[in-house]
Amino acid sequence: MSQRLVIVESPAKAKTITKYLPKDCKVMATMGHVIDLPTSQIGIDVEHGFIPEYKPIKGKGKLLKEIKSEGKKSDEIMLATDPDREGEAISYHIANYLDLDLNDKNRIEFHEITPEAIKNAVENKRSIDMDLVNAQQARRILDRLVGYKISPVLWKKVMRGLSAGRVQSAAAKMIVDRENEIRNFVSEEYWVISAFLLKDKDSEPFEARLTKISGKKAEIKTAEQAQAIVKKLECGEYKVDNVKQAKRRKNPYPAFTTSTLQQDAFRKLSFSTKRTMSVAQQLYEGLEIEGKGHIGLITYMRTDSTRIADSAAASARAYIKDTFGKEYVSGYAARAKKASHVQDAHEAIRPTDILLTPEKAEKSLTKEQHKLYTLIYLRFLASMMSAAVYDTIAADISCAEYTLHASGSKLCFPGYLKVYNPGDAEKEMTVPLLEEGELLDLDKVKSEQKFTQPPARYTEGSLVKALEEQGIGRPSTYAPTISTILARNYVELEDKKFKPTDLGEAVNKLMEENFSDIVNLKFTADMENNLDKIAEGSLAMTDIMDDFYKDLMKEVNAAENIQRIKLPEEISDVKCEKCGSNMVVKHGRYGKFLACPNYPECSFTLPLIEKADAKCPKCGGEVIVRKTKKGKSFYGCKNYPDCDFMSWYKPAGKKCPQCGKELYETNGKTKSLICTDKECGYKEKI
Repeated sequence: MSQRLVIVESPAKAKTITKYLPKDCKVMATMGHVIDLPTSQIGIDVEHGFIPEYKPIKGKGKLLKEIKSEGKKSDEIMLATDPDREGEAISYHIANYLDLDLNDKNRIEFHEITPEAIKNAVENKRSIDMDLVNAQQARRILDRLVGYKISPVLWKKVMRGLSAGRVQSAAAKMIVDRENEIRNFVSEEYWVISAFLLKDKDSEPFEARLTKISGKKAEIKTAEQAQAIVKKLECGEYKVDNVKQAKRRKNPYPAFTTSTLQQDAFRKLSFSTKRTMSVAQQLYEGLEIEGKGHIGLITYMRTDSTRIADSAAASARAYIKDTFGKEYVSGYAARAKKASHVQDAHEAIRPTDILLTPEKAEKSLTKEQHKLYTLIYLRFLASMMSAAVYDTIAADISCAEYTLHASGSKLCFPGYLKVYNPGDAEKEMTVPLLEEGELLDLDKVKSEQKFTQPPARYTEGSLVKALEEQGIGRPSTYAPTISTILARNYVELEDKKFKPTDLGEAVNKLMEENFSDIVNLKFTADMENNLDKIAEGSLAMTDIMDDFYKDLMKEVNAAENIQRIKLPEEISDVKCEKCGSNMVVKHGRYGKFLACPNYPECSFTLPLIEKADAKCPKCGGEVIVRKTKKGKSFYGCKNYPDCDFMSWYKPAGKKCPQCGKELYETNGKTKSLICTDKECGYKEKI
């Protein structure tokens, strides 16, 4: 009996595509890379053209033998790894291992796991794209050179267990630079003045904000200035100078790219980049859906394109017309302006079947899967819908030498907002219909003191956005980059915002002073563009290696002479149990810990306990901050395991006025007290 062998990356993907392939196809999964550079040595022959020395990955030997055995039994082998550079490289390694001719058409590529996509891929086999393979190899070699040459310098000059990398070092620098901006920021006082005016005695007051004084921009710096202006406004006459009425369209956002999905999932679902990509991978590879079997729910989730296939667009328009009416159908899909670094290799992220609504899929999905699928589904649906339309009114109002501005908007047609709230939808503001020359009555004048604010620290979402804007990294690199700088303790999360650690600042300082190219954002972005050129076939892999390596080794050799960096030590109030000295906070491979300052004479250590300034609601003991294996903070009782209290929220030490249960403090920018009993649902702002 004849057999065709199909090789994919994941078992879930194997299970999904099996039902769409001809019956003579046997599917096997590599479970990621099977052949790579060795882990114990650099594995690159720098003397002979930077030739990589690949070896089977430890633990993959048995799987490779099984693949080879099945390959010998098969009449045809089809390589169906993921449609990106990593997937192309895996296919290349498998082809070499099985002694396949690289010119043979044995590579099949699909961007969604549907019957049509699989059938089309099998009918349109191609040979392995060596340009894509070389782009992946170039990235791997560059990163290996940086890691193996600079990391030992960090071990000698800072501490062991550290690492450097092109993208991770640039990302860490961005976070350190932002922290320095915040430290150096000088806040300035300013005042905002508004008059609340009445069209007539029976109408509601509306706000008009002071914008100009004697025709120049109003800049009010002191309370004295503000008080003087308020006095004049309180006894002045208000006249409408001009009025503009218009309809304004707000267009929908395009369907998600990897970056925008990570940003929105963080903002709306509080998903980390790593969590977002993990759940998206599950949706792409396929899940068991009631009434449909094992199917892929979304298209490939590593993409920088907002392009939509014509067939998908037609299906979406038909669904929108039937569900909401023809007035909600847009004639074109929303698209983002194409940036220079966008590869446009795949479609945007979208559902594979517009008829599989989040409501229909909910029973078959976990909560995380359903939340992310809903986000992807509604964003795609909205991108195919018509614009939201607002009625707007704007008026300039004069009072002596002062000009005030009032504006209002009212949603008159929801368009895409009917299904998707982007989070920046306009707040409706009511301003009555005014006429030029009309006199208005004054209700009150309000002045408010404000201070200019420093730039905000990066969140995962805003860091991904900044990396994309700077051209640093690519869709597949954002999540691992963030995971790495957190794991290396270069940065930490404080209220979901990145803050550099002392270690991170020390490493960044060393990198800036000795390896300036590696942390130079433009250099890193230019290198990404060169990798794209290799993928396009317009640049040879070796063309970028020689100069890069020569410059790197000059910097490595020069860095041998720099002084060792001593990290600042934080002295604790905890006494060493062996010698009585005050223990100091140290940075280790797994985070902070307490150590005796008299090392090596005294080597006593303790785990670092962060007190939460709260009492345990179960036993009254002290509550401390603990960490999950993935580094996420939660609250637990110090008396564990005798007391098993734990919570994502800090106990507030107060009882709920509705049900009498414990109240907890929420995390984040705007803190609240909440009752965690779902039936109660009590909440109050702090």
